[in-house]
Amino acid sequence: MKNNISFRLSTLCVLFLALVSCNKLDIKPTDIIDPERGFRNLNDVNMGLIGVYALIDNSLMTINSTVSDEATFPVENTVGNSDAFRWLYNAGSGSVTTPYYTYYRAIDRANRALSGLSALQVTPAETALAARYRGELLALRAFIHFELLRAYASAYQPGALGVPYMLESKIDYPARNSFESVVSLAKEDLLAAKALVPVTFTDKTRITRTGISAIQARLALYERNWTDAISFATEVINAQPLAAKPQFPGLWTDANDSEVIWKIKRVGTTDSRPGDFYYRQTGGIVLYAPAFKLINTFDQANDLRYPAYIRFDATRTGTKSQYLVNKYIGGTASAPGLTDIKMFRTGEMYLIRAEARAEAGGDAAGDLNTLRAARINNYVNASFADKNALINAIYLERYKELAFEGHRFFDLRRRNLPVERLAADAANASGAVLLPVTQAQYALPIPLTETQINKNTVQNPKY
Repeated sequence: MKNNISFRLSTLCVLFLALVSCNKLDIKPTDIIDPERGFRNLNDVNMGLIGVYALIDNSLMTINSTVSDEATFPVENTVGNSDAFRWLYNAGSGSVTTPYYTYYRAIDRANRALSGLSALQVTPAETALAARYRGELLALRAFIHFELLRAYASAYQPGALGVPYMLESKIDYPARNSFESVVSLAKEDLLAAKALVPVTFTDKTRITRTGISAIQARLALYERNWTDAISFATEVINAQPLAAKPQFPGLWTDANDSEVIWKIKRVGTTDSRPGDFYYRQTGGIVLYAPAFKLINTFDQANDLRYPAYIRFDATRTGTKSQYLVNKYIGGTASAPGLTDIKMFRTGEMYLIRAEARAEAGGDAAGDLNTLRAARINNYVNASFADKNALINAIYLERYKELAFEGHRFFDLRRRNLPVERLAADAANASGAVLLPVTQAQYALPIPLTETQINKNTVQNPKY
């Protein structure tokens, strides 16, 4: 009898503990915020959307400067990313791998906000705003995946290793999508976004419909879809004209935003300062100077871009660089170097359309001459002997027009061209004059931690 009572009590205890345990399993975790609790209204969704914008920075612009032939590494720079400039980076080098994690965090935020927005019950009065937020989030998701693709794809061609395209926020071990798969998924997101963002929305610090067209134009260029590149670039050019000559210098001091399509606003003393990467005003150190190769391409007397992009300071003597990147040196006395990051400009659209027209047929020379005439005093229209001469001229113009804006290294890779520096630009680079297309560093590596943890990802070749 005593044993039966003990058995029953033990059984009851086990059942009670099991019941309690099951109930505990039904309690929602308190250490994370799920979409139901984090996005209670459209204001919460907007805050999530702002959180995505907040993670977009100028990191790929600076990587392009250091890895390509845009900049040189002065002797006075004892704190900069010398491994990137000297092409000594590997999968463990934060100088070239950090954006991988930053941008996937941004994608995760976008997917969480999209999930939260889908669960909301919006009123009829909120329908249009909810649609715009969804459009911005989809466009951001496409743009950020495209930026990751530009940086970390093994090559820009069908069948090449791309990056994982994340359509939802979840713990997973995704494999790398192919280059063409990422392009296709980004195009789908952009098409859906364009139908949701109204023409009347014109805030350049966020993605507008014209901004979506600009992303589509750049994406089409990498896809080598010349018809789409011409069409989307034309949409932007028709909506946003080139800056007039008196306006152009003010673009880089934030005096105006003529021809700016989308910019990341930099405010206050806590935001990262684009100018600090090139010239650290505290201590007066030039970290990266404009390459002599770049300087030599400008008509210094007539080209408006030369003084806007490059400064010569004769008072800097000895081992100090007398040339400085002037493009982001503005800001204020309390926040020097703090300037808005121009993500897309009309100048780029003319060059996209020119290249696409050179490949597919059309007035490519007219586009190139129009841009040059807007930038160079006393310019006389040029003619070109053949397609190859025209393409070379367009690439040279991209080198000048888009200097320090995050394109040069990727442009060389689009044409499968090596990075070639002048000897003077590699004086402090341990002989890093030529980066051939066959070298591992011609493609940036996937971060080491990612390949160690994610069992389904693979590294770019030769690392």
